[in-house]
Amino acid sequence: MVDWNAIDTVLLDMDGTLLDLHFDSHFWLEHLPQRYVELHKLDAHHADTLRSRIIGEQGTLNWYSLAYWSRELGVDVVALKREVQHLIGLRGDALDFLKWLKKAHPRVVLATNADRESLALKLPLTGLEGYLDAIVSSADVGVAKEAPEFWFALQDIEPFEPARTLFIDDNPAVLESAREYGIRYLLGIKQPDSQRPERELENFIALERFATLLPQDMPSAARR
Repeated sequence: MVDWNAIDTVLLDMDGTLLDLHFDSHFWLEHLPQRYVELHKLDAHHADTLRSRIIGEQGTLNWYSLAYWSRELGVDVVALKREVQHLIGLRGDALDFLKWLKKAHPRVVLATNADRESLALKLPLTGLEGYLDAIVSSADVGVAKEAPEFWFALQDIEPFEPARTLFIDDNPAVLESAREYGIRYLLGIKQPDSQRPERELENFIALERFATLLPQDMPSAARR
């Protein structure tokens, strides 16, 4: 699927790509609305109102900002995330893929919409940082990955050749933005959330397993 001789840089999303999106789905749509209602002693219907409000910010920096939601809702979102942090985990064979990339030596950059508070929670629990050459958050550059400006900002921070770059992300809107910038190799994720059904992406190839990206001449055990 991938000619690794043609790739110098691998850009990787975090939530839904390297990490199981179940944690975020559960937290934002179930745990946070429930705890918000409990902490503020509100009627149950306020949980549905909050879900709609959260979904309404999708694709913006506010959607991804823990500080924003803590301020807006009057709760400590980081503390509430820690209540369910046991759900944070790597997707399938993501760790095997990261280990292979480290040996293969392309430059590996985490390009994520997660803000620094989210990263501070998830990186120590997953060990991702040891396999990355750099981490760039949309919060650092002031614009989400869905926007064209993100890619220009990323280029300034972490120079890469779009024609020799592979980018993997579970979000079709982000993949489209990357394609418009000129990134040549783009792949989606078929099942970002392990507790939800697989889906097909209309305009991008969606991966079931990272093992399908590894060279076919590798021993079969290494591609499981």
